[in-house]
Amino acid sequence: MDLPFHGGISRFYNEDAPATVREAIANRGKSDIINPDYPYKKRWDKDEYEDALEKLQLELVRMQAWVRDTGQRIAIVFEGRDAAGKGGTIKRFRENLNPRVANVVALSKPTDVEAAQWYFQRYIAHLPHQGQITIFDRSWYNRGVVEHVFGFCNDDQRERWFHQVPAFEQMLIGEGIKLFKIWLNVGQATQLNRFLDREKDPLKQWKLSEIDVKGLSKWDAYSEAIDETLKRTHTQTAPWTIIRSDDKRRARVNAIRSVLTQLDYPHKDTDALGQIDPKVAGGPDLWHV
Repeated sequence: MDLPFHGGISRFYNEDAPATVREAIANRGKSDIINPDYPYKKRWDKDEYEDALEKLQLELVRMQAWVRDTGQRIAIVFEGRDAAGKGGTIKRFRENLNPRVANVVALSKPTDVEAAQWYFQRYIAHLPHQGQITIFDRSWYNRGVVEHVFGFCNDDQRERWFHQVPAFEQMLIGEGIKLFKIWLNVGQATQLNRFLDREKDPLKQWKLSEIDVKGLSKWDAYSEAIDETLKRTHTQTAPWTIIRSDDKRRARVNAIRSVLTQLDYPHKDTDALGQIDPKVAGGPDLWHV
């Protein structure tokens, strides 16, 4: 079978990955969490996960009715390392919601016209109107991390962006938009293992890009950029929620909880919501764990 990008991911695993990463992947069990720093050693039990998710998705439907009936505007930004599980988490958020109320925005590379505009301009057109939930699958935070790591912006552009982000987000909030920023994070072995799975699965190969392959050798550069971005854009009015997503099941449930617990919608079932796991979800300090 021909592998995408000439087998670049397998080649990185075999030739360039740290020995500890290769060992963790090679010795993994079916349900093992292969990030040694993750607080749990095994994936969450499937039945418990599905029971919790079903209850949360009912709460999401209740929240959606409140958004629609009262004209609320909600924007949820999903960011994170490649293969951190953004797509799967977004899917669980939205799969039982009305697409006319809850939509996903995943913008591609800027056009020449967009590249010549104010950086935030192309995102403004996709902000939620009254009675709408907008989920951003990556966002204006591309400049803080990916563009910086790959040299798609210069230092002056990035520094200007850093100065503008808090004001931009404060304007959104001042206009009545409820803004949630969620950063999904995984360990290096978890990320590489997920990439290897995608590389050999014809149904998942479309998820891979050349940036993913080139980014494997830039783990430390990504870490530095993420660290700076979280520190400089975590504000009292627009805080980050960090989700440790080496276990996708725990990540999805805690991501949903992190949003629903902050919204005051009618008929909220606090028992169904459950408690956010502080080992999995929290503020930027959790990113360093």
